[in-house]
Amino acid sequence: MGASLSNLTENGSGNGGPGLGDIPESCVACVFLYLTPPEICNLARLNRAFRGAASSDAVWEAKLPSNYHDLLQLLSHPDVYQNLSKKDIFALLARPLPFEDGNKLVWVDRYTGRVCMSISAKAMAITGIEDRRYWNWVPTEESRFNVVAYVQQIWWFEVDGIVKFPFPPDIYTLSFRIHLGRFSRRLGRRVSNFEHTHGFDIKPVRFELSTSDGQQASNECFLDDTQQDDANISNKRGCWIKYKVGEFIVTESDPATEVKFSMKQIDCTHSKGGLCVDSVSIIPVELKEHRRRGVLKK
Repeated sequence: MGASLSNLTENGSGNGGPGLGDIPESCVACVFLYLTPPEICNLARLNRAFRGAASSDAVWEAKLPSNYHDLLQLLSHPDVYQNLSKKDIFALLARPLPFEDGNKLVWVDRYTGRVCMSISAKAMAITGIEDRRYWNWVPTEESRFNVVAYVQQIWWFEVDGIVKFPFPPDIYTLSFRIHLGRFSRRLGRRVSNFEHTHGFDIKPVRFELSTSDGQQASNECFLDDTQQDDANISNKRGCWIKYKVGEFIVTESDPATEVKFSMKQIDCTHSKGGLCVDSVSIIPVELKEHRRRGVLKK
């Protein structure tokens, strides 16, 4: 059986007829244009023609975002990478690239080639962050940035951020990643502490975004509402949850798009606390929908 499979994939079907090995490399490359990068890498194992097509610059150029040269500029020595094959460039950009002191990350999704971004709380303006009575930085492996901002108690809650970047044309969604309660590990187990969690069930938090070309979006949500019957609401405590702020459209990479975003609850009639702020994610809407349906891995 092994010999038959070898004949099929290389130069024959096992009975003297044509096999996969007889398909011209150029034809294989045309088929690869419609496949995802992981599928291409898997098929490259079949035979020489498939391996050759799987290394073609034409194939991988189509998988890269239109402004991948801008992403290469984020590297410490971008000129070194200019002569890499397009396949190697894709592999390089599929890993998160830090910029702005490592507080922002950008990468190419390895299934779709779409550009994604994550912005640490460290890169945001947080009211009262300098006062340890209100806020603390908590180290953790549960964040891409290995640290999150934790508010113990505060009256004026406001977190603002801004990013200016040459996003390739696409429709993007922006979300805050937050966690009710403080968490730690004890005896190898994850433990959540809600001692300071209060106030976020009294008034909703307002999320907003605006772009340099005039787009705006907003959303309001109770971060802590254990009285609701909805399963997604009742399980808010102790879990990382992404709260969607809104969507924005990019039609061209030049000029770079500036995006401002915020989350706030500034009703000073009551205090609030017991909340971790990790990051903001900006990803293509289509990619988020695929993940929700389980088409792509997270």
